[in-house]
Amino acid sequence: MAKSEETKFLRGEVGVDGEAIEEERDEAEVQRGKALDALAHNRAYLGREMLTWMLWRTASGDPIANVDGDPVSVLLVGDVVLRGLAGEATELAVKGHTSAYAEIVRIAIDRGLLVHRARLRIQHGERVFEVTLDAENLAFRAANLPALLQEEEDDRLLERLWLTERLGELVDALWETFMKVRTSQKWSRTEVPAIKSWLVES
Repeated sequence: MAKSEETKFLRGEVGVDGEAIEEERDEAEVQRGKALDALAHNRAYLGREMLTWMLWRTASGDPIANVDGDPVSVLLVGDVVLRGLAGEATELAVKGHTSAYAEIVRIAIDRGLLVHRARLRIQHGERVFEVTLDAENLAFRAANLPALLQEEEDDRLLERLWLTERLGELVDALWETFMKVRTSQKWSRTEVPAIKSWLVES
């Protein structure tokens, strides 16, 4: 095998017969793409389950998590979008300040839709944050931070950065709380039956 052919072989550009292996590489890329799509789909579905679970949990007004010794309370405010995988309707958008808690939303969830996007008001101690979460990857679409207390511009910038990090920590804590329940026996034994009962409440 000539030097240049050996180099191409070591780089994976040609096979032992010296022929290009672009087709094999393309197939590998296709499989990798499919795997990434499946992973994204699974994450999106878990994100929808989390937002739907959170809607049920917040209906009582009780805190959901605890961060640094202070409870974390959540309320869904503003518009909410629900999505499903199949059926007559695969997406429902409900508008209004308390639309997430409307009966039509519970009916939609009972028929197979899950919360896909929602605006959360998160209270941690004295601070109140608002953020719109999308179930695709729990990305922040828009956020309102608590009022800044510092007066100096540099100090205000540092405070804003700290509050942004804190918001991320609070969302992470909500995710971890959900996943702890979702991966335990409590999910099927108590959470799902309780959610089903809540869905049919008048």
